Amino acid sequence: MECQEVERLIMPYIQDELSDQELEDFLEHVESCPDCQEELEIYFTVALGLRQLDEESGSYNIKGEMEEALEISRQRVRLTRLVKITRYAVNTLACLGLLSTFLLQLRIWILK
Repeated sequence: MECQEVERLIMPYIQDELSDQELEDFLEHVESCPDCQEELEIYFTVALGLRQLDEESGSYNIKGEMEEALEISRQRVRLTRLVKITRYAVNTLACLGLLSTFLLQLRIWILK
């Protein structure tokens, strides 16, 4: 993913509107690109500040809030991967079970 695309996805990220694949690609790029990290921090600071003004609440640890949001996103990516791997394993085992059942039934038919 390139910086220009990441910059386009910053607001959808802040609003939690990215798909799982977009989120994974976005996080991978942001973690390795200081310019995009800075851009995310600016947008996040503005969005959080506006949200806090609307809610009349105040947290002065904006950097900590951003790190917490990034960690939650990383956990979502890890959970999504785990679900995909589990689904793949279950489907594979189900197919092997069906194949084994078919082969055993075929053996019974042949021996009759």
